[in-house]
Amino acid sequence: MQALPPGYHACVDIGGTKVAVSLADAQSAATRTLHARIAEPTAKEGTNDALAQQILRLIDASLAQMGAQRGQVHSVGISSCGPFVLNQGMVELAAPNICGGLAGKARGLPNEWMSAILQAPIAAFYPNVRVENDCIGALEAERQWGALQGINNCAYVTWSTGIGMGLCVDGHVLRGKNGNAGHAGHMFVSDNNDALCGCGNVGDLEGLVAGNALERRFGQDAATLFIAARAGNMPAKSQIESVSRDMGRALYNLIVTLDLERISLGGSVFWHNQDMLVPLLQREITGKLPSLTDRCQLVPAGLGLQVGDFGALALTEAAKSPA
Repeated sequence: MQALPPGYHACVDIGGTKVAVSLADAQSAATRTLHARIAEPTAKEGTNDALAQQILRLIDASLAQMGAQRGQVHSVGISSCGPFVLNQGMVELAAPNICGGLAGKARGLPNEWMSAILQAPIAAFYPNVRVENDCIGALEAERQWGALQGINNCAYVTWSTGIGMGLCVDGHVLRGKNGNAGHAGHMFVSDNNDALCGCGNVGDLEGLVAGNALERRFGQDAATLFIAARAGNMPAKSQIESVSRDMGRALYNLIVTLDLERISLGGSVFWHNQDMLVPLLQREITGKLPSLTDRCQLVPAGLGLQVGDFGALALTEAAKSPA
């Protein structure tokens, strides 16, 4: 295959907390090197195309750092939190941590959006755009470069601002009718109903254990809570055990439903506390229905905290191009 002419692929990672944009060239997939990375807090104010306009501006800023222009962008990969809705075939976000209209004013978001327009404004400038759930992007990156290489029955799970999952069975990545397969963060795993999720549910998994849920429930952010638990604070230890029990049940449900052999875990809450969390999560799995669970491994993401950036790279044409 003939090499691409000099140019770039834009890699966009959208989370409930931040948006990061970086550029890849024809060698980036082989060397896992990204250029001109810029990150900002996710746009959540103004009209509901604010996020798309932010991304266009950040791509321009990254290109300027490389002395390049829009015409030199061959493809755009967008790895985004969801869920997605389709409007005339174009993806919009109905993301609980971005769109304030879903759960209403009690959720505290500074907008009343029911969806955030995403793909259409970007495709007007960059026709070769691929948008996927961020955990599908991370799953593809982990299968190509990380801890899920060679594994055909697997999942990537993020424990961060929200809870998300990318699923692969028999070597096939699951997507669903609108690309929303893996939104198991909105399953119910307990009878606890003290937590309003941004989607409007009360007491679903994300509402109980996500990074932004811990402060609402327990009065301190995730970092402070884990520091207290490590210092031997018994209420904090009990709270960590409680949320780990809920998350562990969700992982168990995935394993027995999809007959998985490995789950790669990432996200800021998990990554910074994996030494505490892996044993607690494993406790909810080990010994339960051994014929399905015994040979399934829980492992940290091989790409670490860069899994979001490489998830976006995996969605670009650079990931398919020869080195």
